[in-house]
Amino acid sequence: MSYNHLTLTERARIEVLRQENYSLRSIARKLKRSVSTISREISRNNLNQSYQAETAQKNYETKRKLCGRPTRFTPELGNIIKYYLKCHWSPEQIVGRLLQNQICFKTIYRWINSNMINFELISCLRQKGKRQKPKETRGKFNIGRPISQRPKEIKKRNTFGHWEADTIVSSRGKSKGCIATFAERKSRYYY
Repeated sequence: MSYNHLTLTERARIEVLRQENYSLRSIARKLKRSVSTISREISRNNLNQSYQAETAQKNYETKRKLCGRPTRFTPELGNIIKYYLKCHWSPEQIVGRLLQNQICFKTIYRWINSNMINFELISCLRQKGKRQKPKETRGKFNIGRPISQRPKEIKKRNTFGHWEADTIVSSRGKSKGCIATFAERKSRYYY
C-alpha cells in the first residue's frame, strides 16, 4: 500500500481549518485524506493545544533525516579506504581483498561523492577504458626447450629416452584434422 506524506501546504491548511474549528472529518474531506492521517498528524504535533504547520514540518524533516539504516562509516575505515585509493586500488579491489562482506564498492563511491571520505585526488580513481583480457594460451607449448638449446649429449644420440614431438595440421576438408608425431632420438622410433 503506497501513501503520500503531508506537504507544508497541507499542514498549513490543517492549521487554518483547526483555528476555524472544523472537525477532523471535514478537514480530511477537504484535503482528500484519511481521517486517521489527520488525527495522527494533529496528535503528533499538538503543542500547547494548538497545531502549528511550520513546527510540524520541521519535526517531520528532522525525523525524516534520522530514518533509514545507520551508516557503517567510521573515521578509521575512511582512512583505510583513502590509503588504498591513493595506492591506485579501485573500490572494487578494496572491497574484494580487504573489506569482504562489510560494505559494497558502490558504498565507497557514494561516500566519495558525498565527501564523507575527503578524497581530493579524483584522478587516482580508475577511469573507464579498455579492459585487460587474459592472454590466450591454447595451442602453445610452454614446456621444454627449443631445439637450439638442446644439450650436447642429446645431439650425439648416445642415450635412450629423449623424445621429440611435433604436430601436423591438415589443410583439407572441414575438420582440419591433426596428427601428433613422437620420435625417440637414439632409436629414431616414431609413434
